[in-house]
Amino acid sequence: MSLAQPGSSSLGREGYWWHRARTDLLGAVMTPHLAGPRRTLDVGSADAPSVGWMRGEQQHVSLDLFPDGLRPGEGVVGSATDLPFADGTFDVVSAFDVVEHCADDDRAVAELRRVLAPGGRMLLSVPAYQWAWSDHDVRAGHHRRYTRAGIVGLVEGTGMEVLRATYAFGGVFPLFAAERLRRRLRPATGTDSRLPEVSPAVDRALMGVCRAEARLLRRRDLPFGSSVFVAAVRPSSAPS
Repeated sequence: MSLAQPGSSSLGREGYWWHRARTDLLGAVMTPHLAGPRRTLDVGSADAPSVGWMRGEQQHVSLDLFPDGLRPGEGVVGSATDLPFADGTFDVVSAFDVVEHCADDDRAVAELRRVLAPGGRMLLSVPAYQWAWSDHDVRAGHHRRYTRAGIVGLVEGTGMEVLRATYAFGGVFPLFAAERLRRRLRPATGTDSRLPEVSPAVDRALMGVCRAEARLLRRRDLPFGSSVFVAAVRPSSAPS
């Protein structure tokens, strides 16, 4: 029996430090690649707070398997591996911490590319390093974790051109590695919370580190971190 819970771990926990930090880090890396879109699609939108920086005057569509986090009037229930949209519909397609949930990640990325217009941008984030696999990944419904080279190869294999690929959450990486080692030694029980509690002081410290990292990510890539961010473009001359 799967231990995965439906929907994103941010449902009901929008204020948790990791989700707030991810919003800042994604915005720092991805905003330059939006390029004034007319239509955007966010796949896996059950944690919609992470993509507030994407919102503008364009038509925005959200998609998720679970309706709980979808906004009325713009949300569509559907699967990342069988998107209910015509070819070339969107100028930007995002999928943040989604592809690792798909048993067939090749199909998921190919579907994201399919619904992109030529010249459109694909924005992704995935968890890093298979060595960091733990009971948390099982509970979250992950199928795998990625290296930067691994996710870049997956994206390029669909005919996309990668514009930027960087690790993220590098500033808190020592804490992440220590926490994963602890989980290896003492796996969580079925009654444990998916998100460990932190004190207000620790929350402020973690957010401070991540805000500094967001400023750094606006200028350069990171060589390590617990997540990988990728921005890619569908070449206008690429075969369909």
